[in-house]
Amino acid sequence: MLRVILFKLSAKISSDQPAAIEAAVKAFVGDQGFIRTVDGGFEVEAKLEGDSARELNRELLSSLRRCEKRTRLRAEWTSGDVSERFFDYVPKGRKPSR
Repeated sequence: MLRVILFKLSAKISSDQPAAIEAAVKAFVGDQGFIRTVDGGFEVEAKLEGDSARELNRELLSSLRRCEKRTRLRAEWTSGDVSERFFDYVPKGRKPSR
């Protein structure tokens, strides 16, 4: 049985064609956070439910890359007292949350 965990996402998304991924970013975040447009992409802050940080990160990046293959994701997923960082699909470490 899968557990649903609440995660706080803080991410920087960059792309060669930000307009191509904008709808996918908005669809993933929905009304659970906010999206700020920056040069070459977006900054995202959201609260999302999922199985694990790794699974949510994979879902987000996969949906973005379906729209534009040259999309990069730097994300930090925080749940409870642990933060997990990712660059694209690659985990970059776990640490106690701030």
